[in-house]
Amino acid sequence: MAIRDTGSVRALALVGPTSSGKTALMEALLQAATGQAVRPGEVGDSSPEAKARGHSVELNLAGFDFMGDRYVVVDCPGSLEFCAEIDPALPAVDLAIVVADPDPAKVALLQPTLRELEHLGVPHALFINKMDQARGALSELLEALAPVSSAPLVARQIPTWSGDKVSGYIDLALERCFVYRPGKPSEQVDIPGDLRQEEADARFHMLEQMADFDDELMEQLLSDVTPSRDVVFADLVREMNEGVIVPVFFGSAQNGFGVRRLLKALRHETPPPTRAADRIGITTGAYVMKAAYAGQSGKLAYARIFGARLADGADFILPDGARSRAGGLSQIQGSALRKIGEAAIGEICAIGKVEQAGAGQILSTTGQPQAVRAAVRARRPLFAVALAAKNRNDDVRLSGALAKLIEEDPGLSLTHDAEQRQVLLSGQGEGHVRLALERLKRRFGVDIDTLQPRTPYRETIARGVEQRSRHKKQSGGHGQFADITIEVRPLPRGSGFVFNSKIVGGAVPKHWIPAVETGVRDGLAKGPKGFPVTDLEVTLLDGQTHSVDSSEMAFRTVGRLAIEEAMAATGSVLLEPIEKLTVYSPSPSASNVTSALTARRGQILGLAPREDWRGWERIEAYLPQSERQGLIAELRGLTQGLGAFEADFDHMSELHGRLADEAAEGARPGV
Repeated sequence: MAIRDTGSVRALALVGPTSSGKTALMEALLQAATGQAVRPGEVGDSSPEAKARGHSVELNLAGFDFMGDRYVVVDCPGSLEFCAEIDPALPAVDLAIVVADPDPAKVALLQPTLRELEHLGVPHALFINKMDQARGALSELLEALAPVSSAPLVARQIPTWSGDKVSGYIDLALERCFVYRPGKPSEQVDIPGDLRQEEADARFHMLEQMADFDDELMEQLLSDVTPSRDVVFADLVREMNEGVIVPVFFGSAQNGFGVRRLLKALRHETPPPTRAADRIGITTGAYVMKAAYAGQSGKLAYARIFGARLADGADFILPDGARSRAGGLSQIQGSALRKIGEAAIGEICAIGKVEQAGAGQILSTTGQPQAVRAAVRARRPLFAVALAAKNRNDDVRLSGALAKLIEEDPGLSLTHDAEQRQVLLSGQGEGHVRLALERLKRRFGVDIDTLQPRTPYRETIARGVEQRSRHKKQSGGHGQFADITIEVRPLPRGSGFVFNSKIVGGAVPKHWIPAVETGVRDGLAKGPKGFPVTDLEVTLLDGQTHSVDSSEMAFRTVGRLAIEEAMAATGSVLLEPIEKLTVYSPSPSASNVTSALTARRGQILGLAPREDWRGWERIEAYLPQSERQGLIAELRGLTQGLGAFEADFDHMSELHGRLADEAAEGARPGV
């Protein structure tokens, strides 16, 4: 057997698609470890939002002791909409258990999770849940699973059958057979005679897979030398920890089948916390996995302890050099917190009163700031709504409540669009943003009206023109007089606005020419269709002044009049922003995705295999920004919830006809 590192707490993450049974496995692990039934809602996500959806929407933690060791389990939501909640937590765990459904048709759902674990370098094992509902051979399921993992999947067990149902398993490393017993630990029995050859073949295949990463083991196999059990276990541990293999277990969390065997494997094979510390880049201190506000308790940092035990009241240095202090430590058991005076190495605890702490930060106790090394992805927003409090008296409360929600959830962001006069809440999908709005109402009592974000259309002139304009006003005393001639011509897309002067002989005094430019810019702020005007050049050709009535203000006014009259003469063209999209889709859904993009006036630029993702496509397209709203919901509906995209502004394009008329109508006051 492998030598265990005792005395520190192990952290395990349960990851995988929605409805694969992660929370059920968490409950089964606690029950198998303690021998006591877990009450409904004792662990797992018990929030009203999770209950309404029937699945977890945020991280949940629970700990247990097993055979003298302590473990903390992090139950992660399965939907991609909540991936940013998981991202800061994954680098800090010792091992991730990927919970999978036994249906081969659902194997593609695992690929985003496996790719992220590979990207972060987090060791992981696969637990095929609901095996009591499985139909067909395990080998067929593993064959279907193989393309979604970069590392080979190494079956640690093979099932035994009673009729058409799985009744137990043979552990290939131990070479022992076990029969499931509902509500009790599995019973060890002799390997059935008719399965001895199948067991021998499966075990040899397991050893062959391991030998690909161990020359000594390969030599033993080629020499028909049977490796010792200790050698086999040591290799399994090393190769999983290095990420070169992914061991596969199976069972049924709901019935407790295979859970105790999984626990025993975890006890011997889970890497020590020092590996996670190296991955993160922390020496001594606390790594924040999540920040949350807990009613009267204020802000809590859910953090894992590394390097040395942490005492209540310990001093911290944050990454920016700010200092703070632990104002209370608590062990976490679902929604319950239990006060402790000290946290062991590897423990995940709630730290109070660290107001500046955020997810993904290191709270250093070394006396020096520590920067995170883990390669956590930055998630770009995929869906946004414009916000307005239904009650204007809630505006101040809304601002504070949103700030707290964004601190808790790195996948949310808030932007103030000054041009469109909108406040935008963005997230990882429509469901993600809707969840945030529900929390705003439930936790902070702020009810919100939502609107679709406005599109930043532009206008440009249809053709060039020369325009003479005069501003003359007399109302007693000094009047106002300015007369100018300008030439206006269109410029290529993306050129913006250019102003030139060809005044000679002082027709417009030099010190008033900038006022003309300012006036022109005033006029370009809102064109005939209601949008800013761009991509044109204005040249001041000539002008006249009055010795008494001309002034800087008069020339600014005439500059605005001149450009407005020029645009009225030439007509304007509406420009809409076009984004370049990179869309990621499983290959079977790619044709439906391209059709959906085309239906949204998208222009497909190319389709190619997604790099390092077998069975996936990378689709590039141009898409009008106005057509992106709701795209992520449609995309995920077409791809079993797996699709994603990245969008960047690319260029402006002319828009004509009904769509242009509708856009101009929407820009009118009161619309």
